[in-house]
Amino acid sequence: MPDTLVKLEGVYKSYWRDSLEIPVLHNIDFEIPKGEFLALMGPSGSGKTTLLNLIAGIDRPSRGRILVGQENVAELSESSLARWRSRIIGFIFQLYNLMPVLTAFENVELPLLLTRLNRRERRRQVETALGIVGLSDRMKHYPNQLSGGQEQRVAIARAIVTDPDLILADEPTGDLDKQSAEDIMELMTRLNQEFEKTIIMVTHDPRAAKRAHVVRHLDKGELEAA
Repeated sequence: MPDTLVKLEGVYKSYWRDSLEIPVLHNIDFEIPKGEFLALMGPSGSGKTTLLNLIAGIDRPSRGRILVGQENVAELSESSLARWRSRIIGFIFQLYNLMPVLTAFENVELPLLLTRLNRRERRRQVETALGIVGLSDRMKHYPNQLSGGQEQRVAIARAIVTDPDLILADEPTGDLDKQSAEDIMELMTRLNQEFEKTIIMVTHDPRAAKRAHVVRHLDKGELEAA
């Protein structure tokens, strides 16, 4: 059996609005082995993005344990979380979240500025990441000089430049046309199969979900049985 990379035990999450508690996730239990490509589907408001944020340590559960590797994410301090996230997690967003005043190279380099790599080492890793996503010839371009599909490729290069164990993708094709979405999913498949990256992807797109090994559904904060 493959090693477990992500394990959630009794994860419950709610938010408070004044004195009103708003539950978002209810007692989520599941495991993801290394090398898995998991698609999370479900209606808007079902808690999919919240679940990704909890796994990434961007948010904390109200109850329960979240283990990524051997680390209990919910117990890390904010400074420890930032260092851990920079090593372990690559996050891909629907709207790219690129800095418009930075070139593609500079956007991809950003996560490496939190590491101890020197300039030459950073350059090598950035060039490798941009090469993997097919944008070696766009390093000096700014986001407004790129197509939507190219911007998402830059965002993926930024997510993989630190060689993370786990890629979390929140609607990575949600803002793209059909062909660009297909190209991005081809790249995601390659990252999983060729580079053995574990991927958890939130998507509404059944075509994207077909690329995953496993599809799980969230509805009203509850994870449907596998």
